[in-house]
Amino acid sequence: MSKQKIQIKHSSRGKLTVLSTAIAFAMSGQVFAQNQEPEEKALDIESITVTAAKRSQVIYEVPIAISAFNGDALAAQGITDLTDVGKFVPNLNVTGFSAGHTSSANPFIRGIGLQDHLITTDPGVSVYVDGVYLGRQVGQNWNLNNIERIEVLRGPQGTLYGRNSIGGAINIITKQPDEVAVTKIGVEVGTRGRTKADLFVNRELTDSLSFNFNAGYNARDGLGDFINVQDAEYDVGETKEFYGRLSVRYVSSDDFSLVLTADHNDGEGGLRPYQTLIDEVPTGAYYTGMRFGSPTPTGPLRNSDTTEDPYDSATGSKEVTTVSNQASGISLTADWNWSDTLSSRAIVSRRTSEYKAGLDDDGTNFFLDQFPEIGEADQTSIEFQLNGYIGEVDFVSGLYWFKEEGSNLQAEGSAFNAGPNLLDLDQETTSQAIFANVGYDVNDDLRVSGGLRYSKDEKKASADVGIGPVFAQDSWNEVSFDLSANYTLENNMNVYASIQNGYQSGQFPARPYCLFGDITCFVASENITAINYEVGLKGMVTSTFSMSVALFNTEFDDLPYQVSTTAEGGFNTTNLVVSQTSRGVEWESTWKATESFTLHTSFGYIDVDVDEQNGVKPVAPLTPELTASISPSYEVELDNGGSIVARVDYSFRGEMYGEPTADPGRQTLIDSRELVNFTVSYSPASEDWTLSLYGRNVFDERYDNARLNTGDYILQILSNDASEFGLRYRMTF
Repeated sequence: MSKQKIQIKHSSRGKLTVLSTAIAFAMSGQVFAQNQEPEEKALDIESITVTAAKRSQVIYEVPIAISAFNGDALAAQGITDLTDVGKFVPNLNVTGFSAGHTSSANPFIRGIGLQDHLITTDPGVSVYVDGVYLGRQVGQNWNLNNIERIEVLRGPQGTLYGRNSIGGAINIITKQPDEVAVTKIGVEVGTRGRTKADLFVNRELTDSLSFNFNAGYNARDGLGDFINVQDAEYDVGETKEFYGRLSVRYVSSDDFSLVLTADHNDGEGGLRPYQTLIDEVPTGAYYTGMRFGSPTPTGPLRNSDTTEDPYDSATGSKEVTTVSNQASGISLTADWNWSDTLSSRAIVSRRTSEYKAGLDDDGTNFFLDQFPEIGEADQTSIEFQLNGYIGEVDFVSGLYWFKEEGSNLQAEGSAFNAGPNLLDLDQETTSQAIFANVGYDVNDDLRVSGGLRYSKDEKKASADVGIGPVFAQDSWNEVSFDLSANYTLENNMNVYASIQNGYQSGQFPARPYCLFGDITCFVASENITAINYEVGLKGMVTSTFSMSVALFNTEFDDLPYQVSTTAEGGFNTTNLVVSQTSRGVEWESTWKATESFTLHTSFGYIDVDVDEQNGVKPVAPLTPELTASISPSYEVELDNGGSIVARVDYSFRGEMYGEPTADPGRQTLIDSRELVNFTVSYSPASEDWTLSLYGRNVFDERYDNARLNTGDYILQILSNDASEFGLRYRMTF
């Protein structure tokens, strides 16, 4: 659900002193503030906003595991998308698959995410931008410019964030229009053909009307060639995109404001790098998809029929070499302050997204398994909140309505609707909810809170895999809850305990190969439920060292894994419904060793146990056991008043399985990966511009994003994240 932006007031708690402000910035390990003396930080307490629980809370008082990133620091560090953010949050893994599209970003938090991109599958981690839920990630390709803050909430968030947050939620908050006149320009050039430029303008037009505008262009060369398509428009993994966002704010009085926002992006590029590992497959398995006059194999397919360099592509089908994405949205947010203790908010939004992608599954020049694909989704949402205080009790309540209509169409070869479509999938989803959360300050040190949410979902879907359409509909409802307590210790450390409940509606199979009129294979799963037990400790251990640690145990019931096998004409994707228990520990810290040297660290460990299915024990897909990051930075003050800041970011992701089986024979174990970035920046005494030398993935680590064994071959989805070095210039005036 949306997160209402509430300015922190001077707390009535006696312990919110100068030290509390330092805690608020350092907590969650990744809130990167400017290096300041503790006395200067005290001035920042009123500007701190916490929106994770839709109420006024200093970040270290929020009784959940949360990481927060400051937008200006993200820009200085060169983090531009959710994939980059995922490298520095414990137990967060962001992968890309989605029919070979380069724009997809599928976040997994604590082992829960999105294995497939088709309209009948829902994400387990919800992503919000200024309170608007993004139902689909393919086609969005959200650029992290004009960002005030990013919050990553780990664990089920079913009370305040709704049905698709059983793993967690990612909340992106943009900079809102205000009276401060500012213009920011950024330019970045580098190896691998990196060309990037962005502009941000904020202006006040009248005492009651202001706006901000953000626009940019981002392009990067590919990693390989389409060796059998001489007229391919793009190289493998090449990307380019235009994007823009306009917000207008009208304030009629201190008690009422309106914000109208519109955004659009338009991207295009080459198919994501991937490789088909064949070993040896009889060609009879592929003959169904062949056409007269196309290249035909003379014997079994072998790895030698693909490419020696896995970042090249041997496909002979031009139709799958280009991917594209478009997304646009408009939203209206209205805020009322009815009194000093009562306020309300309404958010109305409309979003559309579409993409073109597709894979050549055999990965050869033979015309066998080429599957160009298009998809689209339209969503409308309305939310109304009523929030306030009654004495020591505060409350957040609301109503929510969401509707999504989407489709995926996969054709044989080049022409959609010219021959038998291999997949024609449509779904309409309607979701309604009512929620409330109440908090009570028992005393200056102890706070307790609890919430309830009632959700009702209905889905109507149809699927045609070329052998006849099937239709189905189903509905689900659930009551979610959460309970929490947090206590401020004498040393200002904060200890908390929480029970979080989450819910997700059932899902229809993504690619059901049903005989004509047979609906038995197109049946949705049951409600997906999650309950999380968590304890944590966060705060300032000393005046120069802050930390947060969380221990959790989460139990999931009726959780569907997507399992794909080859069928006549394409994939057959079914739901493997499991019960899963996840337990682990998460650590984040910030240590200011000296006035010049600061060290940020994060560490996540998760152990996932899945109940046996017919004597076979599945594993959680795309879930590394270990994640970690270390980020030292050092600042040198120059005689001319300027400064040089050097920063290194190291991130580690452990090995993981690409699908829900640990069978070594299926070869879907993905190796661990280690990435190193660096930035060296110079700023003059005026601090109105910064010039940075940067390096991304400086050791050119090549790694897998996903692996899928279909029974006939293995799809190895490769990263598009090669080494890159360049210069970045940012100016503010």
